Amino acid sequence: MTIARPERVRLTDELAISRVLTGLWQVADMERDGADLDPDKAADHLSHYAESGFDTFDMADHYGSAEVIVSRLLQRRPEALAFTKWCPPPGPMSPATVRAGVRERLDRLGVARVDLLQFHWWSFEHPAWLDALHELAALRDDGLIREIGVTNFDAAHLHLALADGVPVRTNQVACSLLDRRFTGPLAETCERHGVRLLAYGTVCGGFLSERWLGQPEPENLPDWSKMKYRRFIEAAGGWEAYQAVLSAAAGIAAKHRVSVTNVATRWVLEQSHVAGVIIGVRPGESDHRADNVRLFGFALDNGDRAVLAKAFAGTARIPGDCGDEYRTHPFLTASGDLSHHLSAVPAAYRTDTMPGHPAVRRAMSGSEWETIAGYCRARRVGERILVSGTTATAGADRVVAPGDAAAQTTYVIDRIIGAVSALGGTVDDIVRTRIYLTDIADTEAVSAVHGRVFGASKPANTLVAVNDLAGDYLVEIEAEAIVSA
Repeated sequence: MTIARPERVRLTDELAISRVLTGLWQVADMERDGADLDPDKAADHLSHYAESGFDTFDMADHYGSAEVIVSRLLQRRPEALAFTKWCPPPGPMSPATVRAGVRERLDRLGVARVDLLQFHWWSFEHPAWLDALHELAALRDDGLIREIGVTNFDAAHLHLALADGVPVRTNQVACSLLDRRFTGPLAETCERHGVRLLAYGTVCGGFLSERWLGQPEPENLPDWSKMKYRRFIEAAGGWEAYQAVLSAAAGIAAKHRVSVTNVATRWVLEQSHVAGVIIGVRPGESDHRADNVRLFGFALDNGDRAVLAKAFAGTARIPGDCGDEYRTHPFLTASGDLSHHLSAVPAAYRTDTMPGHPAVRRAMSGSEWETIAGYCRARRVGERILVSGTTATAGADRVVAPGDAAAQTTYVIDRIIGAVSALGGTVDDIVRTRIYLTDIADTEAVSAVHGRVFGASKPANTLVAVNDLAGDYLVEIEAEAIVSA
């Protein structure tokens, strides 16, 4: 079978990838009965993809035996590209921990260097994610990683990582006709820093296809993927709003003589900050190469975009930013509410009880200044939590994102929320913040970060400019919380 070849795009001068990446998340689903796929037979199937130019494969540490299968593929086709993800549980990220995680990826893939190591982190309240990224950067310098990517990062934390000097090349996030969050602040961040998106979920688990056009809302769904994207449909305005978008895409598909899935995916591909889309494969069961390559045989015109824009107007915007579905309400995941999962994340700070005062609890960061100056990061008395003035400090004394007040504010607010959480509160319990700036010109940028986090709860706030702060900091913030019943 002769198949036209897909387009390619350069992530760097030395790394060119297929604009359709072959995703291997379905390997885990195929192995749910406990029996791994035959790695050689599965690799033979993937070899056909590589031969046709679909030579960029995306996987993760938890996608069953996907990495092992790709190791066999690389023996046959060493020119293929292996992109994998490391998804560690939150906790201290020592150099040894990070190196062990990367070493496991290298061993399973059977390679000396990972082409793209993508890092996932559950909760930014635990600051170790930035430590991990810096260690990944060191491993890149050592030649064990070709390039660094992240997954499900929002615009603020992608900006923070870049402002702190981490050479992030890609961010893998959900992108579709229904989930257009990636066209907002994240697009601006990508354009500013030259980061490219790797898009998944472009057909919403199959909901953006002819099969569902005009169909009634289903009562039961057969798989986790559809359960997940059904939640996206509900968040985007419900079944009727979704059907309007699907109908618009179907009309465009008929015009260009392609599939609805082609139209849905092409719209994502045409966003300038998207490098490629990830389309799943079930090795040995399905072959989508012929349909995938049709993405490059047509382009949407202004009339097509106008039709889609009209349909978009009848939908609701998915709340929050990219990746928020894993961290905040509403949890748009297959299993729904992830509060129980996030509550298991280790506290970012050590807590103790004040000697002689059992009703007083304290959160300690371990900074030497807490001993020198006699203070704690946060103190809880009854239902009240008071958080000390907090700066963007990593480890003992490293200034995070020097010269970037917005990035520093993101890091500071995360630390404040982490301290409140360690003492039993939540972000919604924060009732007052006080912001100190060294340059009043940073007011708008800092306020925008504050508004992103506190826009719904709206605590009392004060912002003032000061002559100087101890250390090379542009912003310092203190906060108070009252733990709700």
